Amino acid sequence: MVGREQELRSRRRGGGLALAGGVVCLCLAGAGCSGAGRGASVEGAGGGDPVAVLHRAADRLVAAGSAKARTAMQMASGGTRVTIRGEGVYDFEERLGQLKVRLPQDPAGASEHRPITELLAPGALFMKNRGAGVPDDKWVRVETASLSDGNLVTGGATDPFAAAEVLRGTRTATYVGRTELAGTEVRHYRGTADLAQAARGASRANKKALAAAAEGFATAEVPFDAYLDDEGRIRKVRHRFSFANGHEDGSGTVDVASTTLLYDFGAAVRVRLPEDRDIYAGRIAEEPGGAAVDGKN
Repeated sequence: MVGREQELRSRRRGGGLALAGGVVCLCLAGAGCSGAGRGASVEGAGGGDPVAVLHRAADRLVAAGSAKARTAMQMASGGTRVTIRGEGVYDFEERLGQLKVRLPQDPAGASEHRPITELLAPGALFMKNRGAGVPDDKWVRVETASLSDGNLVTGGATDPFAAAEVLRGTRTATYVGRTELAGTEVRHYRGTADLAQAARGASRANKKALAAAAEGFATAEVPFDAYLDDEGRIRKVRHRFSFANGHEDGSGTVDVASTTLLYDFGAAVRVRLPEDRDIYAGRIAEEPGGAAVDGKN
């Protein structure tokens, strides 16, 4: 699929975010960063058992074909909060997406960083405008299974399908009630997912990445709020992750709230993956708070 351009339009019924923490720690460094059982569940009015409904949510997205996406990743460390935002499209059948990720301003109010273009593919993350010594015309490619967070946090945006597949690990969930989101009636669910369980039930593309996250995060338990429409499709999901920031004394835990919004189901998705010659193969300079890594890993 490398170098092959795909444009896919869903024929189904449509509706109405750093390498090894580099992007995350780039922001935080500049701002001061140096259940076994299912548990309780209640019936969600008309939606069935919440745990079962959430287990099926990723499959409902595949059935929808594609969607536009907005992402927001808020990080808190040492009393400092920063937010990284992204926007793009995603094809749930092909597991391909493109996001433009915008980093916040520097603490001193310096001009904004250039947006990072991210391409999401099965098992891989491609980034352009990565900085840190990477030529402007080159992409950085990372194997998501090699990342300790499975790319749930690394890119500054959670892969939309990976965000949905985290819900396959739902252990406990409650139906909060109906509400409205961007003009669409949705059901609000709140619960906790287990990343190890999610990895076991995930698609082949996300299985290794979610298993890595289960081992790499401070805890494999992920609290979430999910908003599903009447067709069971995720309209909004917010996960709360926690990971250690590499401090040997165990301090410096970073709390991350990652939000994914999905809309305009059936939207056209056009993703061109870079050719091998366009991928940077050198060593990427260390970012503040991050680690140096090799390209094409």
